[in-house]
Amino acid sequence: MSARSEPCPSDRYPGIVAHARQMTVAVVANEPLASDTWRLRVAAPFFAREAKPGQFFMVREPGAVAPLLGRPFALYDTFLDAAGSPAGIDLGYVVTGKMTRLMTTWRTGDSVEIWGPLGNGFPPPGPGTLLLVAGGIGYTPFLAVAREARGERRYGAPPRVAQRPSRLILCYGARSAEYLAGRQDFDDLHVDVRLATDDGTAGHHGFVTDLLGDALAEVAAPGSAAADPPAMFCCGPEPMMHAAARIAARLGVRCWLSLETPMACGFGACFSCVTRVRDGDGGWDYRRTCIEGPIFPAEQLQF
Repeated sequence: MSARSEPCPSDRYPGIVAHARQMTVAVVANEPLASDTWRLRVAAPFFAREAKPGQFFMVREPGAVAPLLGRPFALYDTFLDAAGSPAGIDLGYVVTGKMTRLMTTWRTGDSVEIWGPLGNGFPPPGPGTLLLVAGGIGYTPFLAVAREARGERRYGAPPRVAQRPSRLILCYGARSAEYLAGRQDFDDLHVDVRLATDDGTAGHHGFVTDLLGDALAEVAAPGSAAADPPAMFCCGPEPMMHAAARIAARLGVRCWLSLETPMACGFGACFSCVTRVRDGDGGWDYRRTCIEGPIFPAEQLQF
């Protein structure tokens, strides 16, 4: 099945990612990764060439009226064909409502309507320690981040240049062990994975931010031998990200947050996903998460 592509109307919606497209594509695979957690794989070479870690896609079933609106899902990773060329994208999702329950019924060859890639994405990794902090499905953007950091894949068109961090640490928290997904993918990339669960069934019994405090103490403490400053990317429930941002600020670590704000359109027309951002004059203003985000430097957000 060939994809049908329509340029997104950037002239009518200023600020939209210029290279975004609306496409009807075919499902390649749709499989569970953990309890209520799935990976959707679609054939979409254009998306695979253009997307960057931290960007997202709006997804819906073609012709559906219930649900009518698409839903946003972060890029999990791209996949390659036998010749090593970008062939499509993977999206991770958790079954929480009508749309995601519908998605679990999609089978190989089914048609899916997707528009993207949308949003700004994470900055390219630098040479210092990179800490990835994930809560629940917030781990999704970090496989592509880790693959880029390890030099195994390049993202964006033209492919962007990323430096290799001296250390790569993933602090990953979930409700219980059955909800932890994708662990093997990160192990294969030799990421230092540190787990936390609310019920203690895997890793640390408690909050993922407990792990973050310990990890940052290793790499950001006064007198640390690290030559380059660490950085932190964070995605997950808002209270967790607030706590992570406070820890980073206390230790002087640059931190970027990936907001999971609900969206209706994904390209800035509806203004339903606004968040408060400091304006530099002591006040704040609203910014659209789908356009100016979803990635924001933590110090810019008005919590």
